[in-house]
Amino acid sequence: MSDGVDSKNRKLVTKLVLIAIAMFGFGYALVPIYDVFCDITGLNGKTNTDAVLETQYQVDKTREIKVEFVTSVNKSAPMTFRAENNKIVVHPGQFYTVNFYAENLTDKKMVAQAIPSVSPGLASEYFKKTECFCFTEQVFEPGESKTMPVRFVVEPNLPEQYKTITLSYTFFDNTDKSVKN
Repeated sequence: MSDGVDSKNRKLVTKLVLIAIAMFGFGYALVPIYDVFCDITGLNGKTNTDAVLETQYQVDKTREIKVEFVTSVNKSAPMTFRAENNKIVVHPGQFYTVNFYAENLTDKKMVAQAIPSVSPGLASEYFKKTECFCFTEQVFEPGESKTMPVRFVVEPNLPEQYKTITLSYTFFDNTDKSVKN
């Protein structure tokens, strides 16, 4: 009788160990799976991380899209950050430039990086930036403030259902991780 119980316990322990290993493997694979899923579906609002060439589009003066700008600073980044305007109305196909302002609130040199996202996520493929401070790390001297432009266009083939696009930036302090120190 004892041998049967021992055998069942060994099988149970083996199954539990295999389940734990499978759960760890699944958790480890989630990030690359999520990235592929977002690339395929356009979810998550990832914008282009490199400048696109400024291409001439046929400007659609009959349509107006509201573009909202949301700024935030990671809690570890001692800086202020804001957009020149909270929102603007644009015509698809026309290029616009909006300025953002950031200031290092410390008495130390800081290297920071802004991470953009666009909402709704599916609209991100129609939102093209030709110039953006988010393409590279920004170096701030102690107390330094900067005006940083973003030049963008909303492509005219943006589906009609999109009336508002939100461009959001979060600034992170990368001073300890950067090679620009």
